[in-house]
Amino acid sequence: MQAAATLTLAALTSCSGSGDNMRVNLPAPTEKSTVGPGDVFTLEVVGEKELPREYQVASDGSVDLPFVHTVQVAGLEPQEIARLARKLLMDSHILNDPSVVVQVKEYNSRRVTILGQVSKPGTFPYTTGLTLIQAVSQAGGLTAIANLNRVNLTRRVGKGSRTVEISLSGMMEGRSPDIPLQSGDRIFVHERIF
Repeated sequence: MQAAATLTLAALTSCSGSGDNMRVNLPAPTEKSTVGPGDVFTLEVVGEKELPREYQVASDGSVDLPFVHTVQVAGLEPQEIARLARKLLMDSHILNDPSVVVQVKEYNSRRVTILGQVSKPGTFPYTTGLTLIQAVSQAGGLTAIANLNRVNLTRRVGKGSRTVEISLSGMMEGRSPDIPLQSGDRIFVHERIF
């Protein structure tokens, strides 16, 4: 479910340091709780202590559940997985009226990528509430030649993507708000030109 709202953020984009402000339209982050390959969740059938409780989604988006075998779960919300498992257990006449609880333990399929002038460029796990400054920190911080006024943030928008140029200096000094990220965001920190 894509959020239709657009979050308007103030970002400094002047490389000359003049402090000119520019309004940048960036789609608001969308929070999805669907599972994907690599994610780990617990599935508890209340009263059935002998059944395995922890499952990892395979690369093809499936898990092997006891008695019902391989089930496609990629793209499903935790409550949808619980309903599906309940239905399959009942349809197979394994349990009459099971109560199934699913909780996601690790969202390994959700990542953000940060490249360019950071100490440890790469892809990092996305956690709810992750911001741009926190992502830079996860990447070991900025290098000595990082250009604080030229940071590109690319976000998926519908079937395409949108890239905006942002200045970190105002955020780091507390003059402008930090930017909330979403899973799949790509960040590139440019090099200063001396």
